Amino acid sequence: MFRPNARKTRLSAAAGLAELVFHAAVRNVRKSHGSPVVGLLMNMLQSVLMVAAFYVILDLFGGRRAAVRGDFLLYIMSGVFLFMTHVKTMGAVAAADGPTSAMMKHAPMNTIVAIAAAALSALYLQVLSAGTILFVYHTTWNPVTIDQPVGTMAMLLLAWASGITAGMIVQAAQPWWPEGVTILSSIYRRLNVIFSGKMFLASKLPATLLPWFEWNPLFHIIDQTRGFVFLNYSPHHTSISYPVYLTAILTVFALMGEFYTRKHASMSWSAGR
Repeated sequence: MFRPNARKTRLSAAAGLAELVFHAAVRNVRKSHGSPVVGLLMNMLQSVLMVAAFYVILDLFGGRRAAVRGDFLLYIMSGVFLFMTHVKTMGAVAAADGPTSAMMKHAPMNTIVAIAAAALSALYLQVLSAGTILFVYHTTWNPVTIDQPVGTMAMLLLAWASGITAGMIVQAAQPWWPEGVTILSSIYRRLNVIFSGKMFLASKLPATLLPWFEWNPLFHIIDQTRGFVFLNYSPHHTSISYPVYLTAILTVFALMGEFYTRKHASMSWSAGR
């Protein structure tokens, strides 16, 4: 009943917070499926089906001519994996426990821990899925050669970070306009199917079409990723700085929105979610 007040050092507080995020992330991984193996297989199946679909589409419509010199299937996978990481992270963070969730009644749980756990669980599933698919492809079909693995992984983390930011914006805005934000987030995900540039290279786009894609940070990330993956491709129309700066700026606004929403949270919001 009575507990002595023990002072925590910053190191012990950080360790306790990290342990809390870890357990919450494990809970998120097991949320959709009781077995984490089944969840991983389902996530891998989604990625494989998307790779297969784009392979057939590009092969039928002559997309090989617009691809980079190198492994055509690896070219498709480099775009699909980053697209899936961004979209899945956005969805996981947007669906994380909010301020009116029952989990928030259990100290020291808070919304930042819920967001961090959702983001880490999404990253875990995407990295493990991509690594498993590449390993199977490497051992059974064609050896995988990545020119700059460190830069490629950095772009994957940047796609993940931008997905966190997008998910936080959706989560902060959704209690104020649930139907509208749901529709807008769905439109954003649909637009990224085309405007993320995973089916073509920025250098092969006509100058008149390039402005239609340059607004999208994921377009820059995927194009730069292919510059790291393939030796024969150098991206000239995209940059790393644009998605980095935009993600940093939008993260500040997302945190401000999350803080404002948390302070004005009403228990009646949870009735409609």
